[in-house]
Amino acid sequence: MTKRIYLSSPDVGQLEEDYVVAAMRSGWIAPLGPDVDAFESAIAEATQRAHAVALSSGTAALHLALIAKGVKAGDVVLTSTMTFAATANAIRYVGAEPFFIDSDVLTGNIDTALLEEALSDFESRGERVAAILPVDLLGKTADYTVIDALAARFDVPVISDAAESLGATHHGKAAGSFGDVAAISFNGNKVMTTSGGGMLLTDDSDLAQYTRYLATQARQPVAHYEHTEIGYNYRLSNLLAALGRAQLERLPSMISRRRAIRERYREVFSGVNGVTIFGGESDSEDNFWLTSIIVDSAVTGWSPAELTSALSEDNIESRPLWKPMHLQPIFSEARSLVSGASERLFETGVTLPSGSVLNDSELERIVSQINRFVDSRS
Repeated sequence: MTKRIYLSSPDVGQLEEDYVVAAMRSGWIAPLGPDVDAFESAIAEATQRAHAVALSSGTAALHLALIAKGVKAGDVVLTSTMTFAATANAIRYVGAEPFFIDSDVLTGNIDTALLEEALSDFESRGERVAAILPVDLLGKTADYTVIDALAARFDVPVISDAAESLGATHHGKAAGSFGDVAAISFNGNKVMTTSGGGMLLTDDSDLAQYTRYLATQARQPVAHYEHTEIGYNYRLSNLLAALGRAQLERLPSMISRRRAIRERYREVFSGVNGVTIFGGESDSEDNFWLTSIIVDSAVTGWSPAELTSALSEDNIESRPLWKPMHLQPIFSEARSLVSGASERLFETGVTLPSGSVLNDSELERIVSQINRFVDSRS
């Protein structure tokens, strides 16, 4: 069987090996250490934030962000329905209720008109909204210009789920710089990785300090182990931070490669009626994490599932877009405000291999399989 091509494999090389070996030889093997400190400083600078706290995952960052902003059991958090389960799970971790808002049909990000409608409805009923938690989908930031204005108008904090968007921008401002708090992910499939890991970003020094405290089991600063509240084992190891430092140096080149891959797909589908690149033509501020297409089966004569099956025949991974949270069995009882946009995206979207580790030969293998399939259905 031919070598499997994945959606977004880690892109690591000699620089990463050098950094990790140096960290090992330094003796700082356990969590925390100089590489963690340096990694936090570098990410804070890259995201135009005053503080960054390295954590074990992006989910941990969301969890602690919600706690730090005072979200508690019985509260309501307005969030995107088009996202990975981690976003909604973190809301449930604190006992709060996720209220799902549907997508803008072009980008898949939270529909700000529906967000405004939901905020108005909650205000009219006298029901408190504890936070707005928008998600930056597939490397394109949500419309924080509108979201921030709504948050100020309704006096609701914003927690930005920027797990997928490190390296992207919104009107020239870095992803991760929006909201009272932001969370980013360094999972193995992201543009840059620490194998597993994440970061909480904020300009609030007290919040950053409290996050560090919670992430280290909420230990009191005394010689013995003293605890006055529940804490978590959420800190990032020094070795993984060393990997992250190397990856961050290479982030611009990895984004550039992903951009080139998207442009190749754009060329491939430019003559195929009924297929568009998801996210629209305006992607100059993306980080190009994943490239997806939208298929109008009534025009193409073939379905997303048929394309996925054809790619699978050559051991090439592809996937639908996220299944909306309001359709997930675990959240079937959750309230939502939907337009049908996210359901259509889920039904018509296909995500294609997009990793910067893809070489030209692998990319052309994918393209050839797509062309064979499209030609066979013409």
